[in-house]
Amino acid sequence: MRVSLKDVAERAGVSIKTVSNVVNKYQHVTPAMRARVQEAIDELGYRPNLTARHLRKGRTGIIALALPELGNPYFAELAGAVIDAAAEHDFTVLLDHTRGEREQEVLVSQGFRARVIDGLILSPLELEAEDLQGREDDVPLVLLGERQYDLPYDHIAIDNVAAARTAVRHLIGRGRTRIAYLGARTDSANRPAHLRLQGWREELTQAGIATPDSLVGPVGGWDRWDGAKAMARMLDAGVRPDAVFAYNDLVAIGAMRVLHERGLRVPWDVAVVGFDDLAEGQFGAVTLTTVSPDKQAIARLAVASLLRSLEGGQEPAGRELTAEFRLVERESTLGRR
Repeated sequence: MRVSLKDVAERAGVSIKTVSNVVNKYQHVTPAMRARVQEAIDELGYRPNLTARHLRKGRTGIIALALPELGNPYFAELAGAVIDAAAEHDFTVLLDHTRGEREQEVLVSQGFRARVIDGLILSPLELEAEDLQGREDDVPLVLLGERQYDLPYDHIAIDNVAAARTAVRHLIGRGRTRIAYLGARTDSANRPAHLRLQGWREELTQAGIATPDSLVGPVGGWDRWDGAKAMARMLDAGVRPDAVFAYNDLVAIGAMRVLHERGLRVPWDVAVVGFDDLAEGQFGAVTLTTVSPDKQAIARLAVASLLRSLEGGQEPAGRELTAEFRLVERESTLGRR
């Protein structure tokens, strides 16, 4: 038998409106009254009908999250954080996989799921500003990542230049002077790679350390194999860095494998810093020092931005919102203690 709001109200000895206010998490309910209603909810096993609640507001209760690489642990962890953040507001998350392809990103952004979602969080790689200009779909859109479009959509990112400089500064502080960057890309669309390269170059230049092209390792992608190949090419060319700053943790892990195979010890011969703070980096033979973006904050900001649009927030869209990051120091730069 389904428990209703009326049943809860009768058990708690309050009005149905009071129970509704508690269930809908309205702030203007006294702690004592909230506790009284919650006790009745727990006793009766009441579960709100979320579908009906959303339908009353003209919503589906579903938001979409479109990501370029579901196989990348960073995006998997980010998706989990978004799902958790959305659940706090009784929303379900629908995942879309764009593979980082412009055609798919355009399709998602132009609302091919508009009838089933209330909002879209999109992390684009190839999407251009012209693809979003004149967007006819009125479903709220929030953009993640480092590509800036100067359009009326909230955009959430971390400061990649500052994060890269923090990583390189740490390596310089450990006495390293031949610091390589693995993860360069020649295509203009991959803005994070360019920003992290920029941070690498700026920090070394400020320290009076040379930044020759021989210490920049290009990659075709950002997986373990890409890091391994880039590291091998650099060593095969006779270039011997004493430290590596990698575009992400996967590239760093691939590079560390090659260093091990070549008889170079991490961190004594070559120190390594990654980016993303994946759980995988904590379980290798040498744990990985890494830049840790606040994925929980990115998720909360994204969901809050969508809800703000759905509720008719007064501030204009198009805000630049920045999440924090920190450097997590581990054995790949500090050695085993």
